[in-house]
Amino acid sequence: MSNNIQDAIQQELEQARATCDTSGSNSPECAAAWDAVEELQAEASHQKQSKPKNSLEVYCDANPDADECRVYED
Repeated sequence: MSNNIQDAIQQELEQARATCDTSGSNSPECAAAWDAVEELQAEASHQKQSKPKNSLEVYCDANPDADECRVYED
């Protein structure tokens, strides 16, 4: 997980707390601010779950015509 998304989550958390302190915890603005935090947290979770490429996939991305990267269809 990148530090950029963690930084963005932290900023949104602070903003959500400030918004809810100013407009009240039952206000639409407060709910929207926490929705933004939730969306960022979901994206961070998605990025964490994405599978990194293995060395052959990286090689084949760089050298698609290499013998090792041939794909045969029946």
